[in-house]
Amino acid sequence: MIHIVLFQPEIPPNTGNVIRLAANTGASLHLIEPLGFELDEKRVKRAGLDYHEMSQVFRWPDWETFVANCPAQRLFAFTTKARTRYDQASFSDGDGLLFGPETRGLPPNILDSLPAHQKLRLPMQENSRSLNLSNTVAIALYEALRQGNFNNLK
Repeated sequence: MIHIVLFQPEIPPNTGNVIRLAANTGASLHLIEPLGFELDEKRVKRAGLDYHEMSQVFRWPDWETFVANCPAQRLFAFTTKARTRYDQASFSDGDGLLFGPETRGLPPNILDSLPAHQKLRLPMQENSRSLNLSNTVAIALYEALRQGNFNNLK
C-alpha cells in the first residue's frame, strides 16, 4: 500500500479529490493537522463523498506525532525545490508520498530532514509557481502504482 501524506492541507476540494483518489486506488491517506477546514460529515457529503470512502484516512495532530508513528517505510517529499524528477525515483509498496500546504509548500525543517534523493519535483515551465495539489498527488501516486505494476487494481 502506498501512503499519501498531506501536511496541513488548506483547500477542502483538493483534500476531497485526494480522498476519492485514495479510495479508488487502495492508498491510505494521512492528514497532518492543523487542517485549513473542518472535515465533518456535512462537508464530506457536500464534496460528493461518503464516509466509507474514508476508511483509510488517518488524522494526525502534528508532524511529530506522525513521524513517531509513521507507517511508511520511506517518505518522498514533493517540492518545487527538488532536483530529482518524480519519475527518476524507485517507489516500493509501503512508501509515503508527502505533500505540503497549497499556499506555502513543505517547511524547511521537514525538507531538511530527508535525503536529497527523497525530495522530488514534477517538471513544469520555468516561470511556473506550482501545480494543483490534487493533480500533483494523482500524478505521483499513479507513478508509484505503475512501478508496482498496478497491483490489485483492474
